Amino acid sequence: MSVPNVTSFYPTFFILVGIPGLQDSQRWVGIVVCLIYIISVIGNMTLVVFISHSHSLHGPMFIFLLLLASNDILLGVSIVPKMLSIFFSGSRLILFDVCLVQMFFLHSFTGIESGLLLAMAFDRYVAICKPLRYSSIVTSRLIVKIIVMLCVRPVVLFVPCILLVKRFKSFKTNIIYHSYCEHMAVVKLADADIRVNSVLGLLVAFTLVGNDLLFISLSYGRIFQAVYRLPSTEARVKAFNTCTPHICVFLSFYTLGIFSFLSHRYGKRIPSYIHIILSDLYLLVPPMINPLMYGMKTKLIREHVWKFLCNIKTCSWR
Repeated sequence: MSVPNVTSFYPTFFILVGIPGLQDSQRWVGIVVCLIYIISVIGNMTLVVFISHSHSLHGPMFIFLLLLASNDILLGVSIVPKMLSIFFSGSRLILFDVCLVQMFFLHSFTGIESGLLLAMAFDRYVAICKPLRYSSIVTSRLIVKIIVMLCVRPVVLFVPCILLVKRFKSFKTNIIYHSYCEHMAVVKLADADIRVNSVLGLLVAFTLVGNDLLFISLSYGRIFQAVYRLPSTEARVKAFNTCTPHICVFLSFYTLGIFSFLSHRYGKRIPSYIHIILSDLYLLVPPMINPLMYGMKTKLIREHVWKFLCNIKTCSWR
């Protein structure tokens, strides 16, 4: 199906390999991906429904959590259906423009995810370090500004990357050794100088994820200082427990992201299927973990879910 790379050409479609080196086992990989995706959708949809329909869950932190759950659903929609079609039916072909659209939404949603984790860290910082001024700092107007900025920022930063890919005159091959249309995986196929694209990709990554990780770390540094200054152990445990879900969520997102980035850029001796599996886990695991962490660790959410289940039992008994 692919055009030989002896001469360069401009492809109308790409071929996604899936996981190089594991083509014979991809059906089993597809089963795992499908299970993770189902858990992720159910968990995030549960958060969306309960937060949007419960007035007691309309505080700033829960608004950010609602947006995080919605973003995780959209992130899964942008990549998982095509991945499953590759793993189960061998449908590897993807049109050039569709590939660019997937690339745009994939990186935009991950950028929004990183920004939401920063916004949630800021919310926890104000709640713990400046509790008396919380309502005057974290206002509805500020939340709207944060949401607009989080949506605009990745779009503005990543649109130039898409336009630069579109401007390539020719490609050496149309085979993408990946499970989805990742930016650098596509750029490396171009029969041209890709240094500008590579530098721009790194700049966008450090501008989004690098800055967000830095400010999240600084926020939690101040939070831990404030927590350890509290007079009683009970107060310290209570304050720390309010941050536990967010800590678990951002650690899973950034840890997998950093491992994926380092293995892709510098792990030349690591088998290619390890690179791809890490990249897939980076996008699949955090959306599954997020609702589980917040569902188990957030008392208000647990109470609403338990109340809902009790009402279902009561109705069934009747």
